[in-house]
Amino acid sequence: MRHGDKVNNLGRKKAHRESLLGNLASQLITHKRIVTTLAKAKALRTFIEPLITKTKKADSKEQIMHNHRIVFSYLQDKSAVKELFTVVGPKIAARPGGYTRIIKLGIRVGDNAERAMIELVDFNEVYGKGVEKAAAPAKKTRRSAAKKKAADVAPAAVEAPAEAPAKETPSAE
Repeated sequence: MRHGDKVNNLGRKKAHRESLLGNLASQLITHKRIVTTLAKAKALRTFIEPLITKTKKADSKEQIMHNHRIVFSYLQDKSAVKELFTVVGPKIAARPGGYTRIIKLGIRVGDNAERAMIELVDFNEVYGKGVEKAAAPAKKTRRSAAKKKAADVAPAAVEAPAEAPAKETPSAE
């Protein structure tokens, strides 16, 4: 029984699976989109999204170097790590998550496997025509929405006229 086992093993042992996902991740970073099976694409999404998040969380030079080393330990590809931190990282700086998109492509003719294309969201020219430069990161506040709405509604109530004229309804004769 595999109760609570959320890892898709992809029919491979741990070392083979980590090598496969590292290779897929470095190719995704390099080419911005790849076509693979649906199961591998879903496993790759959970593998690469935390690595992309590491490009954003850096305050000091030591922390930046630490994040580079962590990402390199997963990818084992120096050029992919450089591309991730110099090209991909600044472009996704404003995005709070969801860096990849999986699009199903149908079945493969040879073995009937379900194929999918996984791509980096901000690098799609079809959907992101208007996006030229990354915006500033969204500010996170802990204020409640109810207080904000109450502040917006109160001035509007003061400006409204005291009495509104009653509407006449046409009578049926």
